[in-house]
Amino acid sequence: MAEAFTVSKYDPFARLLHWLIVVLVTAQYVVGWTMPDIHRGTQPVGLIDIHLELGVSIIAVMIVRAVWRFVRKEPDVVDGSAWARAVAYLTHGLLYLLLIVQPLMGWANASSRGWRITVFGVELPSLAPTGSTIGHALGDVHGVLAWVMLGLIGLHVAAALYHHFLLRDGVLRRMA
Repeated sequence: MAEAFTVSKYDPFARLLHWLIVVLVTAQYVVGWTMPDIHRGTQPVGLIDIHLELGVSIIAVMIVRAVWRFVRKEPDVVDGSAWARAVAYLTHGLLYLLLIVQPLMGWANASSRGWRITVFGVELPSLAPTGSTIGHALGDVHGVLAWVMLGLIGLHVAAALYHHFLLRDGVLRRMA
Protein backbone atom coordinates (compact mmCIF):
# COMPACT_ATOMS: atom_id res chain seq x y z
CA MET A 1 0.00 0.00 0.00
CA ALA A 2 1.47 3.37 -1.02
CA GLU A 3 1.85 5.97 1.67
CA ALA A 4 0.03 9.28 1.34
CA PHE A 5 3.12 11.37 2.06
CA THR A 6 6.51 11.82 0.46
CA VAL A 7 9.75 11.77 2.34
CA SER A 8 12.59 14.00 1.24
CA LYS A 9 15.89 12.14 1.41
CA TYR A 10 19.38 13.20 2.17
CA ASP A 11 21.44 13.48 -1.01
CA PRO A 12 23.49 10.43 -2.06
CA PHE A 13 26.82 11.87 -0.85
CA ALA A 14 25.40 12.67 2.60
CA ARG A 15 24.02 9.14 2.84
CA LEU A 16 27.39 7.71 1.78
CA LEU A 17 29.18 9.74 4.46
CA HIS A 18 26.65 8.66 7.11
CA TRP A 19 27.05 4.96 6.35
CA LEU A 20 30.83 5.28 6.04
CA ILE A 21 30.86 6.74 9.57
CA VAL A 22 28.65 3.85 10.74
CA VAL A 23 31.17 1.35 9.35
CA LEU A 24 34.20 3.23 10.73
CA VAL A 25 32.69 3.70 14.19
CA THR A 26 31.54 0.07 14.36
CA ALA A 27 35.04 -1.07 13.41
CA GLN A 28 36.50 1.36 15.94
CA TYR A 29 34.42 -0.06 18.79
CA VAL A 30 35.27 -3.64 17.80
CA VAL A 31 38.99 -2.81 17.68
CA GLY A 32 38.79 -0.72 20.86
CA TRP A 33 37.20 -3.57 22.80
CA THR A 34 39.57 -6.24 21.49
CA MET A 35 42.89 -4.37 21.54
CA PRO A 36 45.21 -4.87 24.51
CA ASP A 37 45.03 -2.52 27.48
CA ILE A 38 47.35 0.45 27.19
CA HIS A 39 49.88 0.85 29.98
CA ARG A 40 53.19 2.63 30.42
CA GLY A 41 55.54 1.26 27.77
CA THR A 42 52.81 -0.08 25.49
CA GLN A 43 53.70 0.40 21.83
CA PRO A 44 51.20 1.30 19.10
CA VAL A 45 51.31 -1.92 17.12
CA GLY A 46 48.65 -4.25 15.79
CA LEU A 47 45.14 -3.38 16.93
CA ILE A 48 46.33 -0.22 18.71
CA ASP A 49 47.79 1.08 15.44
CA ILE A 50 44.54 0.21 13.63
CA HIS A 51 42.59 2.03 16.36
CA LEU A 52 44.68 5.16 15.79
CA GLU A 53 44.24 5.00 12.02
CA LEU A 54 40.48 4.49 12.34
CA GLY A 55 40.30 7.51 14.65
CA VAL A 56 42.07 9.73 12.13
CA SER A 57 39.79 8.39 9.38
CA ILE A 58 36.72 9.23 11.47
CA ILE A 59 37.98 12.79 11.97
CA ALA A 60 38.58 13.22 8.23
CA VAL A 61 35.17 11.85 7.20
CA MET A 62 33.39 13.85 9.91
CA ILE A 63 35.01 17.09 8.76
CA VAL A 64 33.85 16.41 5.21
CA ARG A 65 30.42 15.46 6.55
CA ALA A 66 30.10 18.61 8.67
CA VAL A 67 31.14 20.84 5.76
CA TRP A 68 28.72 19.01 3.44
CA ARG A 69 25.88 19.43 5.93
CA PHE A 70 26.45 23.18 6.13
CA VAL A 71 26.71 23.74 2.37
CA ARG A 72 23.84 21.47 1.31
CA LYS A 73 20.15 21.75 2.10
CA GLU A 74 18.91 19.13 4.52
CA PRO A 75 15.64 17.29 3.97
CA ASP A 76 12.49 18.84 5.36
CA VAL A 77 12.00 18.61 9.11
CA VAL A 78 9.73 15.74 10.08
CA ASP A 79 6.58 16.68 11.96
CA GLY A 80 6.74 16.06 15.66
CA SER A 81 6.54 17.66 19.03
CA ALA A 82 8.90 20.47 19.94
CA TRP A 83 10.60 18.34 22.61
CA ALA A 84 11.18 15.47 20.17
CA ARG A 85 12.76 17.82 17.63
CA ALA A 86 14.90 19.37 20.38
CA VAL A 87 16.12 15.93 21.49
CA ALA A 88 16.86 15.03 17.86
CA TYR A 89 18.85 18.22 17.27
CA LEU A 90 20.71 17.81 20.57
CA THR A 91 21.52 14.15 19.86
CA HIS A 92 22.75 14.90 16.33
CA GLY A 93 24.79 17.87 17.55
CA LEU A 94 26.42 15.84 20.31
CA LEU A 95 27.16 13.00 17.92
CA TYR A 96 28.83 15.37 15.46
CA LEU A 97 30.82 16.96 18.28
CA LEU A 98 31.91 13.68 19.84
CA LEU A 99 32.77 12.09 16.50
CA ILE A 100 35.35 14.84 16.00
CA VAL A 101 36.47 15.60 19.56
CA GLN A 102 36.65 11.98 20.74
CA PRO A 103 39.31 10.90 18.20
CA LEU A 104 41.20 14.16 18.78
CA MET A 105 41.43 13.27 22.49
CA GLY A 106 42.78 9.84 21.60
CA TRP A 107 45.29 11.46 19.24
CA ALA A 108 46.43 13.86 21.99
CA ASN A 109 46.79 10.92 24.36
CA ALA A 110 48.83 8.99 21.78
CA SER A 111 51.01 12.07 21.27
CA SER A 112 51.59 12.39 25.02
CA ARG A 113 52.88 8.80 24.97
CA GLY A 114 55.37 9.73 22.23
CA TRP A 115 53.58 7.63 19.63
CA ARG A 116 53.86 8.59 15.99
CA ILE A 117 50.60 8.45 14.07
CA THR A 118 50.93 7.73 10.37
CA VAL A 119 48.15 7.39 7.85
CA PHE A 120 48.94 6.17 4.33
CA GLY A 121 52.62 6.63 5.11
CA VAL A 122 52.20 10.27 6.18
CA GLU A 123 53.24 11.11 9.73
CA LEU A 124 50.75 13.39 11.43
CA PRO A 125 51.79 16.12 13.87
CA SER A 126 51.63 15.58 17.62
CA LEU A 127 48.70 17.17 19.44
CA ALA A 128 50.45 17.12 22.83
CA PRO A 129 54.06 17.01 23.92
CA THR A 130 55.48 13.69 25.06
CA GLY A 131 54.77 13.23 28.77
CA SER A 132 51.97 15.82 28.80
CA THR A 133 49.70 15.38 31.81
CA ILE A 134 46.86 16.96 29.83
CA GLY A 135 47.39 14.45 27.02
CA HIS A 136 47.31 11.57 29.50
CA ALA A 137 44.16 12.97 31.15
CA LEU A 138 42.49 13.29 27.76
CA GLY A 139 43.08 9.57 27.32
CA ASP A 140 41.00 8.92 30.44
CA VAL A 141 38.25 11.25 29.22
CA HIS A 142 38.45 9.53 25.82
CA GLY A 143 37.61 6.20 27.48
CA VAL A 144 34.64 7.61 29.41
CA LEU A 145 33.25 9.49 26.41
CA ALA A 146 33.37 6.31 24.35
CA TRP A 147 30.56 5.03 26.61
CA VAL A 148 28.66 8.33 26.35
CA MET A 149 28.91 8.18 22.56
CA LEU A 150 27.74 4.58 22.57
CA GLY A 151 24.67 5.68 24.54
CA LEU A 152 23.97 8.48 22.05
CA ILE A 153 24.36 6.05 19.15
CA GLY A 154 21.90 3.71 20.87
CA LEU A 155 19.43 6.60 21.30
CA HIS A 156 19.88 7.56 17.65
CA VAL A 157 19.26 4.00 16.44
CA ALA A 158 16.30 3.54 18.80
CA ALA A 159 14.73 6.77 17.53
CA ALA A 160 15.20 5.71 13.91
CA LEU A 161 13.57 2.34 14.61
CA TYR A 162 10.75 4.02 16.57
CA HIS A 163 10.05 6.29 13.60
CA HIS A 164 10.19 3.38 11.18
CA PHE A 165 8.18 0.74 13.00
CA LEU A 166 5.82 2.70 15.24
CA LEU A 167 5.31 6.11 13.65
CA ARG A 168 5.84 4.84 10.10
CA ASP A 169 6.73 8.37 9.05
CA GLY A 170 9.59 7.58 6.67
CA VAL A 171 12.38 9.10 8.76
CA LEU A 172 14.58 6.01 8.44
CA ARG A 173 14.17 5.95 4.65
CA ARG A 174 15.67 9.47 4.43
CA MET A 175 19.10 7.98 5.13
CA ALA A 176 18.57 4.55 3.54
